[in-house]
Amino acid sequence: MALEIGPYRVKPWGGINMAGAAAAAAAQEQKRKHEEEEQLTDYRPADLEGWEFKIVRSAGKIVGDRFQQLLAEEAENGWELVEKFDDYRIRFKRRIEERGKYPGGTVDPYRTTFGLTDSRLAVIIVLASLGIFGVIMLAIILLANS
Repeated sequence: MALEIGPYRVKPWGGINMAGAAAAAAAQEQKRKHEEEEQLTDYRPADLEGWEFKIVRSAGKIVGDRFQQLLAEEAENGWELVEKFDDYRIRFKRRIEERGKYPGGTVDPYRTTFGLTDSRLAVIIVLASLGIFGVIMLAIILLANS
């Protein structure tokens, strides 16, 4: 039995391993999102003059109170909401001359992540998996010795 992930056909115990296929699918999805961000940007050169832009990303959804928190934190540094691609990616802009007007903000004015990042999420998943595996192995050892 094979699993299809994007253009890849994966056999669970042979061929491309599951982790490699998952990584390839994740890379392909990231490339698709980047291309989408570029295509959705429909600015003329005059629209860009005097502005700087950034996209803030998160591994968790940015909705409700988290969305309001993000907007407030970015506003501390002069950033304005431009568009929300989805619940994970939000574009901001600010006038270039605003750069030095906001000293002492609570966040890095050039941050591009909010909350949990993809790499932190991956570390949490790996550590949780190792913890669960350790508990299972300990239970097996204890049961075998009793």
